[in-house]
Amino acid sequence: MHPAMPESNHREKPSVLEGLLPIRTVANLTGVNPVTLRAWERRYNLITPQRTPKGHRLYTRNDIELIKQVLYLLDQGISVSQVKPLLDQSTGQVSITPASDTGMTWENYLQKMIEAIECFDEYALDKIYTEALSLYPVDVVSQRLITPLLRVLGEHWQDSGTGIAEEHFFSVYLRNKLGARIHHVNRRSSSPLLLLACLPGELHEIGLLFFALASVDFGYRVLILGANTPLDQLPGVHEKRPCESIVLSSSHRPSRVVLEEDLPELVKKVGIPVFVGGKIAASQQKKIEAAGAVCLGEKFASSLEKISNTLTVE
Repeated sequence: MHPAMPESNHREKPSVLEGLLPIRTVANLTGVNPVTLRAWERRYNLITPQRTPKGHRLYTRNDIELIKQVLYLLDQGISVSQVKPLLDQSTGQVSITPASDTGMTWENYLQKMIEAIECFDEYALDKIYTEALSLYPVDVVSQRLITPLLRVLGEHWQDSGTGIAEEHFFSVYLRNKLGARIHHVNRRSSSPLLLLACLPGELHEIGLLFFALASVDFGYRVLILGANTPLDQLPGVHEKRPCESIVLSSSHRPSRVVLEEDLPELVKKVGIPVFVGGKIAASQQKKIEAAGAVCLGEKFASSLEKISNTLTVE
């Protein structure tokens, strides 16, 4: 049995037409991009928004609560095709194994992506990845598919004559794919600009790129500096390209100097909120907060909400 979900009155029909929200606002509030919201409606009948005379989707507050329930289930590893039966039978406790499931599971996605990578088949790889990203929020795809895939590739390279090439092939593909989508969405001239960088010593930027994609879907613009960025460079960047905040990330513990000297100095110089996310945020929370920075969790949606709330207060 699955843990009890938050109560919802998602079956109720709104009695008035006031307070309706357009799809972009709903995407910003929930972290689910418009492409995914449309797919949930068309393919799985999860949400039924109202329409303007011109056909534009409008959502109620009940719809937003329903979307949050969907996210709750997806975060537990449940496939999107299983969600509606679970919501329909939900009375506080729900079974996580419906009688039938015609959707592709995370294991299916993972295996098919591995097969495509082993054949260096970019077309097949792109088809699978694009489908997953159209049906699931970016942080769910990152957690449930990309992170396990990178782990498999990291373990596989010693056992295959082309293992290193496979890992490089996928890394280049993913950087290009994420970069293109970020560039496409990252053109809202009036949106707040976030400066994103990995802490010194962090050599892998894929997690940061996924967060960047979630950020632009949420409504921000991003300036990405990537892996292993010296913190003493950031005040100069902010001076030349003013940002609303700086978001730093790392999965590995940086040196004592970075946390106890460089980070406090950065916070002091820039005068804007500095956030630190990734695994390091939980393990080094006291040092990060002592430096004057704000800790983020590993989940993109809650992290972006925290950033939004902080910037609103500021």
